[in-house]
Amino acid sequence: MSIDLATKYLGLKLKNPIVPSSSPLSRHVSTLRRIEDAGAGAVVLYSLFEEELNAESKTLNQYLTQGTEIYAESISFFPEALAYRHVGPDAYLEHIQRAKAALDIPIIASLNGVSTGGWIDYARKIEEAGADALELNIYFIPTQTELGGYEVEQIYLDVIRDVKSHVKIPVAMKLSPYFSSLANMAQQLTAAGADGLVLFNRFYQPDLDLENLDVVPNLVLSSSMELRLPLRWTAILYGRVNADLALTTGIHTGTDVLKGLAAGASVTMMASELLQRGLGRIGEILAEVAFWLVEHEYESLDELRGSLSQINVAAPAAFERANYVEIVSSYGPGYV
Repeated sequence: MSIDLATKYLGLKLKNPIVPSSSPLSRHVSTLRRIEDAGAGAVVLYSLFEEELNAESKTLNQYLTQGTEIYAESISFFPEALAYRHVGPDAYLEHIQRAKAALDIPIIASLNGVSTGGWIDYARKIEEAGADALELNIYFIPTQTELGGYEVEQIYLDVIRDVKSHVKIPVAMKLSPYFSSLANMAQQLTAAGADGLVLFNRFYQPDLDLENLDVVPNLVLSSSMELRLPLRWTAILYGRVNADLALTTGIHTGTDVLKGLAAGASVTMMASELLQRGLGRIGEILAEVAFWLVEHEYESLDELRGSLSQINVAAPAAFERANYVEIVSSYGPGYV
């Protein structure tokens, strides 16, 4: 029995829901070809950073000194405005063009920044270069005591509105889980024009070097245990916001993919598993997904998608306090 693994994300038709997320794996067209050959449904390119486009921005310089030292795809600090290790914007646009010429799967570009301004003009150039969609990664850790939650939310809303006014291709917003009312923020972002929400941005935490009294970067790849947070919020938001949901962080196995789909994700994104175990894992995971669906008599992903979301489960409170109370009440030491 054949199984239909096709899905739709940001209005794009994908042959399956496995999408390698933004990472160094997408830096070379030769590797992108291998990603496509391995079976990926689409791919998100590494990020073009706002710092590379607007290094002299006073607003950005202020943000950079507020604790946002570590970025999702860098593995190093950015102590100086011009001390970046990434390719320039022109090379990024050329990379999109070469990737589009070489691949048949959709190419999703990535912009990483925190402010509005001239750098967003590159969203249009990214569209002109041939990207099928754009992912906005606002990697921002607010550390100012006087900066209120409303102001933080406004940064995200201003960016999505500004970008959407520049492009016609679909745009997804990659979020952190740290909003005081995440469900409301998701609703605001979709109202502001976001076509998709990517849950969640994985903040890399610095470590402390006691011998040299220094703060050092410390990259730790994800594990399946980190799936639970984005899984929970995917299930809560499914059917409640008018946007496609991409679940990222903690996707390592076919079971992880199936859980993400059951929660309501249109696609599941991964990077750590591919960095650790190679691109061959894409095909292996797809085989696991297909086998499970056939064994449980599903004919397509659509039959599974959202079946365990909050709006569809028998006990929706399980995603809220009820689950917390049950866990705390039932757990005890292994002795009397």
